Amino acid sequence: MGEKSKSRGWFGWFIALIVLAAVILAVVYMVKSKMKKSNDDDDGGDGPVPGPPGAIDKKYADALKLALQFSDIQKSGKLVNNTISWRGDSGLKDGSEANLDLSKGLYDAGDHIKFGFPMAFTATVLSWSILEYADQMDVVNLLDPAKESLRWTTDYFIKAHPSDNVLYIQVGDPEVDHPCWERPETMKGKRPLIKIDADTPGTEVAAETAAAMASASLVFKDSDPQYSATLLKHAKQLFDFADAKRGSYSVNIPEVQKFYNSTGYGDELLWAASWLYHATEDKTYLDYVTKHGNEFARFGNPTWFSWDDKLAGTQVLLSRLLFFKKDLSGSKALASYRGTAKAVMCGLLPKSPTATTSRSNSGLVLVSDWNPLQQSVSAAFLASLFSDYMLTSRIHKISCNGKIFKATELRDFAKSQADYILGKNPKGMSFVVGYGDKYPEYIHHRGASIPADATTGCLDGFKYFNSTKPNPNIAYGALVGGPYLNETFSDARDNVRQNEPTTYNNALLVGLLSSLVTTSSALQSLK
Repeated sequence: MGEKSKSRGWFGWFIALIVLAAVILAVVYMVKSKMKKSNDDDDGGDGPVPGPPGAIDKKYADALKLALQFSDIQKSGKLVNNTISWRGDSGLKDGSEANLDLSKGLYDAGDHIKFGFPMAFTATVLSWSILEYADQMDVVNLLDPAKESLRWTTDYFIKAHPSDNVLYIQVGDPEVDHPCWERPETMKGKRPLIKIDADTPGTEVAAETAAAMASASLVFKDSDPQYSATLLKHAKQLFDFADAKRGSYSVNIPEVQKFYNSTGYGDELLWAASWLYHATEDKTYLDYVTKHGNEFARFGNPTWFSWDDKLAGTQVLLSRLLFFKKDLSGSKALASYRGTAKAVMCGLLPKSPTATTSRSNSGLVLVSDWNPLQQSVSAAFLASLFSDYMLTSRIHKISCNGKIFKATELRDFAKSQADYILGKNPKGMSFVVGYGDKYPEYIHHRGASIPADATTGCLDGFKYFNSTKPNPNIAYGALVGGPYLNETFSDARDNVRQNEPTTYNNALLVGLLSSLVTTSSALQSLK
């Protein structure tokens, strides 16, 4: 009995040593794995995951309310529930020469032209903002106003697309409109139409309008299924038209080059196909972006998201599939899109080895001297989206040429751009009209600069253009073009480069501010 007990004791110690060794090996393996993962931005881990909407940041909520109001200021047509005291009905006969009702839609900027290309981009970005940040908008009671603004624009696009291969892309002639300084309610100049069709194709405009209607179909899918189905039908037709009848509208219609010249249509085809996949989950559209990626996507070359170039937006939009649909068929083919989206993000992080040098001393991203803030706000919007995708997926780090950054640093970058725009800058002024104590008072905007009770013709309204007094009407929420790289800014009515607001800048601002109003998890699917 004693010998047996002794052998059992040794055996027990032997087993214990084996177990201990296994535990030590497991710990070593876990530590090594964690060290390896710390250098890999694709790890899922214990990073913070946003939950339901949290505390509201009043600064961003107030600015968001104003930014959405600018859409009401830009409306054409017979206004419904109008809250802008100095705006009234206008453009009621737009489209009549083609027996169409094109009275709705948005005036592009400080003029009275309806440019279809940037208007469609405005609608797509607004749809994207609503889809991603509906909870945040809703918690500050701004979801319904955002959807109403979007519908005003998509109603216009439905009417502007009377048949499969016909799309009216412009109402009004800049050569007639721009020499006049008058309110839209009193304009009497001719409002000619420009269209694209099978004989005069315009792939980029047709594809961008397809993207707008596909994304909007998702916005209205639950609240108005019939309207959503109508939008999706038009989106599919327009994409087919854009792809089958390829040709640049800038080449085929040279007169548009002076205002919204397109640098190519490949990005719009990928952008539209991406939105159609999200709207339908029809793999045909996913196959399209993977098949044509090498042709159009400029993989590995970060670009700036704008009304003309949709590549960065497409790369972020397709990245969400890899974040949230791990078992997606064909997902490997999307890796190049996500890789380029990461390169875009790394270019935005100020301490990244690949950080863009196109930024001011105060950290504002600036790329162009014309409408400088477009890239600032678009870059910030994409950074906020990508950060939210990462955090919701429990991927809390991103590697930029070997240097590790937190996902929250992308959100910090987005906040820095928003804060600069709202007044945290060397001039101590907000670039959003009506926000804060100091903001532009002489913006280049016909309606804002002419008293609502004034009676003017085409030319005599220039006395208000040349006036040294601030605009009598405050265009609340208008995001102006903004400062130059040296951070100078001139608040002058004739300063079109810096002091004219645009609808697409504001749509991007709505997206950015919606993302910052509060924190919330990203949706797993937009459908």
